[in-house]
Amino acid sequence: MSLNADNPYRDALVGLEIEDPVQAFFDFCKEREQIRTKREAGEPFPWSADHIFQNGRFLNVFREDDKGTKAVLSFVNPVKDSVPDLIHALFFARWCNQHSTLRAIDPALLKNPAELRHTLLNDVIQPWSSEVYPVVPLQWGGRSYHRLDACVDLFPTCIEFLEDCIRTADGDVIRANDKINGTFQMSNDFPIFMALVDLALLKPELMSPESPVPTGIGAAPYLDLLQAHFGCETHQQAADQMIALQSDYWPEARRKFTPIDIEYLSCECRKYHSYINGTKKFEGKNLFTPAD
Repeated sequence: MSLNADNPYRDALVGLEIEDPVQAFFDFCKEREQIRTKREAGEPFPWSADHIFQNGRFLNVFREDDKGTKAVLSFVNPVKDSVPDLIHALFFARWCNQHSTLRAIDPALLKNPAELRHTLLNDVIQPWSSEVYPVVPLQWGGRSYHRLDACVDLFPTCIEFLEDCIRTADGDVIRANDKINGTFQMSNDFPIFMALVDLALLKPELMSPESPVPTGIGAAPYLDLLQAHFGCETHQQAADQMIALQSDYWPEARRKFTPIDIEYLSCECRKYHSYINGTKKFEGKNLFTPAD
């Protein structure tokens, strides 16, 4: 996930003083996790006295608790014992990224392109895909494949390529991501990254949960703060420091953080502090309502 001058979040935290970005990170995690447990226990809204948490939309602390990831994991479960079928299902799922679609179809349908196309366009709740993150065209065999055609026509034919890229990456998410996008040539390779980190949840022997991960544009501003705070050279080194500090700042967390958790949560912390900084507004898709 290349960082460049076009990053719309680049200046989100400019001018904001966060005295201790490490403490702020773990404070965010603890409050957001408490909101989740209160909500799941059936307690009434609001689940926090913090007006930003009351009004802003945030992902859960642990990816496996989010509606989208739950839908992905449920969708691929029938094929989890077959590596090629699992890879196929994960890449489709992250190109689709629509929980209602993933809950409505069986991964066996992915092997029938004509029926899959008809189902996606006619038989599931529309839109069949989500715009939560961009899914840009990819290149294969001299042709550009947009989202639907990639899901329907391309993925059934390139699973061997994807599996080879994954197996020869030695569990390294960045290496696998770069191998795949070296061919796909996506200007935003986030869907590849998401499929790979999902694979790490299900097949850690293929893709290591401990692997360093690329920095997404949304996470970069907060990871920049952490990197400066620690005085280290890379975002990956900052993530390692945060993982090491978890036992001091949040010993009661239900599991140990991995590099993808730090990247993912840095994006959520950037969102939170953007509201404080006035560079993000409680409007449109950012506005949370208790019915969501």
